[in-house]
Amino acid sequence: MKRILVCGAGGFIGLHLVKELKRQGHYVIGVDLKFPEYDLTEADQFHIQDLRDPAVTQVLVEGVDEVYQLAADMGGAGYIFTGDNDADIMHNSATINLNVLDAMRQHKVNSVFYTSSACMYPAYNQTDPDNPLLAEDSAYPAAPDSEYGWEKLFSERLYMSYARNYGMRVRIARLHNVFGPLGAWNNGKEKAPAALCRKVAMAKDIVEVWGPGVQTRSFLYIDECIEGINRIMAGDYDKPLNLGSERMISINDLVLLIARLAGKQVTIQNIDGPLGVMGRNSDNKLIKEVLGWAPQDTLEYGLNKTYDWIDAQLNPR
Repeated sequence: MKRILVCGAGGFIGLHLVKELKRQGHYVIGVDLKFPEYDLTEADQFHIQDLRDPAVTQVLVEGVDEVYQLAADMGGAGYIFTGDNDADIMHNSATINLNVLDAMRQHKVNSVFYTSSACMYPAYNQTDPDNPLLAEDSAYPAAPDSEYGWEKLFSERLYMSYARNYGMRVRIARLHNVFGPLGAWNNGKEKAPAALCRKVAMAKDIVEVWGPGVQTRSFLYIDECIEGINRIMAGDYDKPLNLGSERMISINDLVLLIARLAGKQVTIQNIDGPLGVMGRNSDNKLIKEVLGWAPQDTLEYGLNKTYDWIDAQLNPR
């Protein structure tokens, strides 16, 4: 049994990760600015604390065996791509990562998992909706499409620098659009699957979609995300790995798929709104090579679960 600190344990992925680590038999300490919103945490301890405070981080890191660092200032396109939150996004997330690593160094905690993002990939490789280039070695020359992506790229290098200079065991996953029940769905920070499930569930006819709707993404169901985190953390590969689905779908087609699964007829109305890149898809060649595994295609299964959960929030019985 390990003593594990999960930073960002009040968030969507953190909630599910804590459950998995407890299932494995570990002693789990969670920390976040808030408790999980839609379920009770299973952490043995849960601290409402601010990891931007180095003194707080020092106390929490002392005596643990491993750290999973998921804490970040983040959200969907409506939060990341307006430009209104850029300073907070960069300052808050970078400060947390600097504090966590410095506390680990001082307390000789040598094992850490860091969640990066596909947003760190160059925008110039994601202009074609049908042919995005997101292999791990395509990250440079760097040109992320948002300050969120720039901060993730900086922090990747920060973690790998600590690995080189202080002998830390660092594992990094570049997450691709993780979705599922128990996550943000109506607070302005929700990702596309949750937002579109909500829109379809509420629709009488029209569903509004930001942008032309031909922009493409791949979506990773939460169960596959947690499985991937387990495998990456247990593996020997010490550089960033994509963790996402290879099934690419346009946003308009995603709306139609959700509507079909929900048994509804809808009309799409494409409107102006925050857009992001035109094409994004996980390149899983490297993860298959180094781990002998890649996420399964669970899009319909995951959308069914997510839609039913969001519909229940809208129409509690």
